[in-house]
Amino acid sequence: MNKLMIAVATTALLSTSAFAGDAAAGKSKAATCAACHGADGIAAIPMYPNLAGQKEAYLVKQLKDFKAGTRKDPVMAGMAAPLSDTDIADLAAYYSSLK
Repeated sequence: MNKLMIAVATTALLSTSAFAGDAAAGKSKAATCAACHGADGIAAIPMYPNLAGQKEAYLVKQLKDFKAGTRKDPVMAGMAAPLSDTDIADLAAYYSSLK
């Protein structure tokens, strides 16, 4: 029974957001993103993806992949390059909080 309780507790800890960004800080950092992805995370131009309502973990992964070069896009690589892990977490928290 002890091992089961530890497994449940570990799963609960791992399933909580490990990203824990600050959505308010992310909103102020998102000004540059708005040019392509829209002020409210809904892109006006169909070739750019909507960010509003995306899962936080997904947004973190994509930004980190652009920054690392494992996901290729010349525009996003340049946009993600200067972002810190905190910036990425904040942006992800902001966009995931939008509907």
